[in-house]
Amino acid sequence: MQQFTRVMKALSDPSRVKIIKMLQHRTMCVCELQGILGLAQPTVSKHLRLLEATGLVASNKDGLWVNYSLADGAASPYAAALLGNLRHWLEADPEIRTAVGRLPFVNREELCRRTPKTMDK
Repeated sequence: MQQFTRVMKALSDPSRVKIIKMLQHRTMCVCELQGILGLAQPTVSKHLRLLEATGLVASNKDGLWVNYSLADGAASPYAAALLGNLRHWLEADPEIRTAVGRLPFVNREELCRRTPKTMDK
C-alpha cells in the first residue's frame, strides 16, 4: 500500500504531471524543464528527485549533463501502470499542450549558460 500511495502523491502536483508529460516526448535536463515550467532550479530538482524515488523518472549522467527520462516501470508496478495510462491522459489539457508546445524551442546549451541576471531578459 505504501508504494502505491507514494506514486499517487508524486502525481498529485501539477508541475510533476507536466514534467512526466514532457518527458514522454524527449529526455531533458533540469535547466530545460526549469525554462519551460518557469520554476526555480531547486524546485525542479526537488520534483525530479521525488519522481525518481517513486520509479516514475530515471536519470543518467552524461558528462556535465544529468538527463532525465521516463523510467521503464521496473521499480514499481504502480509507476508502470500509471506511466502507461498517462501516455493517453491529459493530451488535450491546455497547460499540458502549452508546456509540450514549448519543447522545440528550448535549447539546453543556451539555457544552462545563462546567468541569473540574463535569464530575466
